[in-house]
Amino acid sequence: MAQTERLLIGGEWVEAASKAVFEVTNPATGDVIAKVADAGREETRQAIHAAARAFPEWSGATAKTRADALTKACQLMLERKEELARLMTTEQGKPLAEARGEVVYAAGFLEWYAGEAVRVYGETIPASVTTKRLVVLRQPIGVVAAITPWNFPSAMITRKIAPALAAGCTVVVKPAEQTPLSALALGRIFLEAGFPPGVVNIVTSRDPREVGAELLSNPIVRKVTFTGSTEVGKLLMRQAADQVKKVSLELGGHAPFIVFEDADLDAAADGAVASKFRNMGQTCVCANRLYVHRSVVDAFTRKFTERVAKLKMGNGLEEGVQVGPLIDEQGFKKVEAHVADAVAQGAVVLLGGKPRRDGAFAKGYFYEPTVLTGVKDSMRIMKEETFGPVAPIEPFDTEDEVIRKANDTPYGLAAYFYSRDVGRVWRVAERLEYGIVGANDALPSVPQAPFGGWKESGIGREGGREGMEPFLETKYVSMGGI
Repeated sequence: MAQTERLLIGGEWVEAASKAVFEVTNPATGDVIAKVADAGREETRQAIHAAARAFPEWSGATAKTRADALTKACQLMLERKEELARLMTTEQGKPLAEARGEVVYAAGFLEWYAGEAVRVYGETIPASVTTKRLVVLRQPIGVVAAITPWNFPSAMITRKIAPALAAGCTVVVKPAEQTPLSALALGRIFLEAGFPPGVVNIVTSRDPREVGAELLSNPIVRKVTFTGSTEVGKLLMRQAADQVKKVSLELGGHAPFIVFEDADLDAAADGAVASKFRNMGQTCVCANRLYVHRSVVDAFTRKFTERVAKLKMGNGLEEGVQVGPLIDEQGFKKVEAHVADAVAQGAVVLLGGKPRRDGAFAKGYFYEPTVLTGVKDSMRIMKEETFGPVAPIEPFDTEDEVIRKANDTPYGLAAYFYSRDVGRVWRVAERLEYGIVGANDALPSVPQAPFGGWKESGIGREGGREGMEPFLETKYVSMGGI
């Protein structure tokens, strides 16, 4: 029988006021794995007030107290890595090896910001007269709302709330409706780590609109941090504008992956597979468009396709599985539509190109890892984020041409390129209009570096020392009569 999970509000596990619940399913099997409390505006308001009540104590605690609690939560996550990973795979579908890696990655943000908590410095400024002293203080912004996606159900939570907690803020987390169980498991860890009641609150809901509306309209919430689609991010910006509520947005991407003629083709092929098919292509930074120099396109395509063909597909709980299911029917249909559009316009399917519905795949959202050639810039797959396991390959002739194509998009989150020419590495890295550039590196994300995009891919940065800034206010104090 599926377990029933509750909301975390003010340090207590509570039902929704209506007693309503919604089902969480395994995307590999279609099985119901849990029932979760279905909150609305009332419960969200309660969570916001709980965070507000906890704010004076938490913001007034010493930096070391906050750092110690974050360190303890990190230790608990690592101790329970296997348990958290299996839960993540069951509700999200990613292979168990990837889930284990995400747990470690997620815990890394707790560790990093435990260190940053004790380094929130102010400054003194030379005064214009001898009777004054000028001081700049950095103080926590207040109650923070964190709205997180399903593709990294643990890491996207810790990447947002670790710096908020380190700064002295209290938080209300709204996890994605597809993956609430990982969030609730983290809630238990935060309580066990010694965070006072109300510092971390978790509100789950089948319909994010009601919860989001309360988070955006409630004046107690001073800051909203969101990861998701650009379309939803724009909506949140409009809603936040009514109160000039501060926002951080990590939005969609359409990452180019460029292979120059002087690249190490084996390294490039390995990198392209790692970037494109990690989490079944369901990452905002995965390679979406593969541009390969015409002189090496045949050799690269052969190496790349051979590697893709060896990927083992299946239920992520099975050891050795490298690609699992897509998250849900909506995501599945988008992948089908992108491939159909490309084929209709003349693309050639070298590998895959269809769903898997046989045997153990019958009840899940499985789509074969796919390689396309003969693609055109007019195709949807070359303009829109697919969020699926499809790799379109297009040849190019010159550096200027491929830079122009790579930058010809409203998105600017991540870009990748492979070259052994040191001059080209610097030149291309500087010309790409993206917040994250992997030069001969397909997996650049780490807790200690800033993550975020240019253009319509977002506002602000997460990770690194820059990740603390959105949760701190600057106060200038001029003291006279000295």
